Amino acid sequence: MPDLIETQRIVHSYLSARVPLVVIRSIEPTRVMDMLRGCASALRSMAYYEHSRTEGLKDLVSGQTVVDDTSLASALEHARVTFKARNNVNFVFSDVEDLEQESSTSRHLAEMVRLAESRSGSIVLIVARPVWSGLARLGMSVPLDLPSTDELATTLGGILTDHQGVVEVEWGHRELRQAAEILSGVTEMEAVNVLMTMLTKRKLLNSDIPQLSEYKDRIFGELTGIERIQLREDYRVGGLKQLQQWLVDRETLMKADLSQTSLHPPKGVLLVGVPGCGKSLSAKAIAAQWGLPLYRLDMAGILGMYVGQSESQLREALDTADRVAPCVLWVDEIEKALANGGGDSGTSKRLIGQFLYWLQESRAKVFMVATSNDVTTLPPELLRKGRFDEMFFVDLPDHHDREEILQMYFVKYLKTDLSPALATQLVAQSEGFSGSDIEAVVHGIASRMFSRGTVQLPSDEELSDWFSDVVPYSRTNAEDVAALRAWAQGRCIPAGTTPSVVPVGGQPVRRVVIS
Repeated sequence: MPDLIETQRIVHSYLSARVPLVVIRSIEPTRVMDMLRGCASALRSMAYYEHSRTEGLKDLVSGQTVVDDTSLASALEHARVTFKARNNVNFVFSDVEDLEQESSTSRHLAEMVRLAESRSGSIVLIVARPVWSGLARLGMSVPLDLPSTDELATTLGGILTDHQGVVEVEWGHRELRQAAEILSGVTEMEAVNVLMTMLTKRKLLNSDIPQLSEYKDRIFGELTGIERIQLREDYRVGGLKQLQQWLVDRETLMKADLSQTSLHPPKGVLLVGVPGCGKSLSAKAIAAQWGLPLYRLDMAGILGMYVGQSESQLREALDTADRVAPCVLWVDEIEKALANGGGDSGTSKRLIGQFLYWLQESRAKVFMVATSNDVTTLPPELLRKGRFDEMFFVDLPDHHDREEILQMYFVKYLKTDLSPALATQLVAQSEGFSGSDIEAVVHGIASRMFSRGTVQLPSDEELSDWFSDVVPYSRTNAEDVAALRAWAQGRCIPAGTTPSVVPVGGQPVRRVVIS
């Protein structure tokens, strides 16, 4: 959609060509009026009038009242008389009802357009929705998109300039651009309201930047198709060295101003691997580390029972993600909606097509972290290079990682450090455990201690028994784990550092995320 400058150029050309009807689609009538005043200033040889329900008919440039009666009927009658008496007159109408379909109002306006054409006049309609085709085809239409990042940066910068010496402002050019990017997708008035609210504290610090996402959530209210996930400061990733290194460059691109380059924002990453090894926690850790809001798209939740409902819900969810950008979008178990299969009346194929189109065409700063436990069911076209930026395989943690995880959870839940001897024993016992398996065991120990009202740690023998009683997923589903590893060989980049030695009886083992 055209931005303000391009829309103004188009409208200027329509008015110069004396197009009898100009329909401007926008949800920001005030912004459109400002644009039209700019056009009127450039085309001074013609008269311009505007009508609104609150102020009636006024001169567009001077603001002088022409007719006190605020009714639309009175304004249309004045326009009829004026068109009959003069050439090259322009009337601007906003907030006119019943234009979406054929009605008495839309037919009346169609007649007025024909009268205007006979006297080289123009009628400009500012609407939020499409108008009846019988009316629209009498002239030309143009949309006005929401403010671009550049426009928002200019508007916000002007406000900060007005408050110099009154409010303590830390923001520089970089923070101003970042704020404009976060607020992309809101109207100009909404952006002004957010910044003015923040300025009531009499200071504007760099640390206030994350608050913009919270204000943006309030503007959109209950988001369609996605949910906001609250982040904790203690999310961090242990291991996954190759994934973490790869993410460094993507963070730079997500936070950089790319408007003056030919680069596009990163699209995201697909994480596949063994269940419980931290794929979902990686999404939370990425958002927390980058300081971006995290939204979750539940692919199973978008499936509807009626024809076309699933596609509509997915489209709304992805459109919402574009509006709340920049953000991290966590798509959990993506195969639940996009798996290959028949018997669903083609719904899966249509969802895949819609999802791929969004991945290809969206230029919003939405970094997608998609996870899959059964990647073999995903369509090949989703996995080819260029859809996601990269595909990583997250395997079971090796002995170094298990020791790190054990230490982390003993401190978190039991408030104590592991002794070297006990650590060595438990690392050996937890061979084949995922990070979630280890957390479940340590949490169970802490829960037992709490229920018995004791802070006395069980003996090493008792602790060992807790781990001995667990049969991890990698043993109960050994065939599934082996199949995942075999599929990932040569297709995915290991999320961790590839070991130089393959453990006896198994594939290279890898990694986990710690919370």
